[in-house]
Amino acid sequence: MISGVSKSVLVDFLVVFCRFSFLVLAEAKPKIWHHYQVRIAENPESKNTDQPASSAESMVEAWLPLPDVAEILDVSITKVHALLDERALLAIRIGERKIRSVPAEFLAGDRVVDSLKGTFAVLLDAGYSDEEAIVWLFTADETLPGRPIDALHAGRKTEIRRRAQALAW
Repeated sequence: MISGVSKSVLVDFLVVFCRFSFLVLAEAKPKIWHHYQVRIAENPESKNTDQPASSAESMVEAWLPLPDVAEILDVSITKVHALLDERALLAIRIGERKIRSVPAEFLAGDRVVDSLKGTFAVLLDAGYSDEEAIVWLFTADETLPGRPIDALHAGRKTEIRRRAQALAW
């Protein structure tokens, strides 16, 4: 402890210093992402690239880089990494720079959609990779009124998990 300076003052100083440093660095480098601005997936046929976009990247309309997820949830980036490790969220690498991003529809306001963690567990237990699980959640199903992610937002997690369990057989 520095004499005469409380811990809270030091923490406040470090927070302000880090945010200022980030802003200075963000201005010095080309901008890859912006706060609360989602990346809209582009049609892969409309762009001449050496690498084709993944099917998940083209199916999901809006992606959030991990720092934006942290800011929306009002948590540290470390907590977002913990959510990924706990499988409460899934992320894949998208774009030319392969930035880890989360589908924006995995968030409802300032929280993670509650029913996702259990649904992820069922899909991953069925042998799906992270990308395959995202594709399954965003693929329209004619027996549902829309996509599984839409049903989860509507609170129909039991039906979606039952369908996901059937995939393992």
